[in-house]
Amino acid sequence: MNSVPQKKRIALLGATGSIGKSSLDIISRNKNDFDVVLLAARSNGEKLAEISKQFPGVKTILTGVNGADGKLLDAIAEIKPDITINGISGAAGLKPSLAAINAGSHVALANKETIVMAGHLVMRLAKEKNVNIIPVDSEHSAIFHLTNAHAEKNSGVERGLAQASGSLINEIILTASGGAFRNLSLKEMEEATVNDALAHPTWNMGPKITIDSASMANKGLEIIEACVLFNMPQEKVKVVIHPQSIVHSMIRLYNGVFYAQLSKPDMRHPIHDALYWPLTAPSSLETLDFNSLTLEFSKPDSQKFPMLRLARESAEKGQLYPCAYNAANEIAAAAYIENKISFLDIPRITEKVLQQDFTGDCFNLEEILNADKHARIKANSLI
Repeated sequence: MNSVPQKKRIALLGATGSIGKSSLDIISRNKNDFDVVLLAARSNGEKLAEISKQFPGVKTILTGVNGADGKLLDAIAEIKPDITINGISGAAGLKPSLAAINAGSHVALANKETIVMAGHLVMRLAKEKNVNIIPVDSEHSAIFHLTNAHAEKNSGVERGLAQASGSLINEIILTASGGAFRNLSLKEMEEATVNDALAHPTWNMGPKITIDSASMANKGLEIIEACVLFNMPQEKVKVVIHPQSIVHSMIRLYNGVFYAQLSKPDMRHPIHDALYWPLTAPSSLETLDFNSLTLEFSKPDSQKFPMLRLARESAEKGQLYPCAYNAANEIAAAAYIENKISFLDIPRITEKVLQQDFTGDCFNLEEILNADKHARIKANSLI
């Protein structure tokens, strides 16, 4: 189909960031299908005002102003968008995700912390409110679409999230670029500067996620996220280094056959697919040229990237350990960006935080937020 039946009303959170920029490009290419009704950004008021000129009558909120976080939640509840693109960075994205679900809005989710911190709560609430959580991370977007394509082969398996364990799928394979340090030794990583870590070879992203890519904490978060989104145990979620970032992830069926999603490393592809879901709509984005394509795959080095092991341990323990993993990493990554610690201190701090007790109810928002706070306090004391 060339268009949705009627214009979808969109809330765009994180409008001035990289996800916001890509989302606005998709929306501008498809003006007859989408109407932006809410724009939010943290601190770039000038850019937010400039963007808002494209959408007469749009409500804008700058969340970095005192008390504005609450205003954003109220605005989501009042406006009730058809779909909310959550491109907010870090734990700050959790409450807006919950607000969108409570408002009956589908969520195009680029904020992986929503699922890592409170995935079981979020998924239960989404089911209660009959809304879809549509992943926008390129890896989880790939798995989402591959899972749905193969879930349909089994009669009685519905389309949507958390269906992998009930379908033909035996294993999920997340691809990872390996970040800026995939070819460095441990000694070189210890001495790496922030600018070194920010020089991502493939993707153009914000500083925090780029640091996470270098430490592979980003892939650790994605392991946890995949376990919740697709209802899979962590040992069934594998990671493979793929420097070209062309294969965005794969699934292996019980018959041993692999299926993959391939496209150029461009976040506009998963955003386009999320906004049109459940339709498969034509796109004007650039496609792959197979005449000049080389694909490489290798196993990640667990010694160089302990954040992968720590993520698996957190996913295995469950309860509030994934939330603590995220919080400790956020604090440590921020400290590294501020030159307070070395690069390899990020996993050291995270591991020490995870040695604390984070048992608790992963369906209870108050307990989730308390665990997040406790992990941050401990990480800061270690720094």
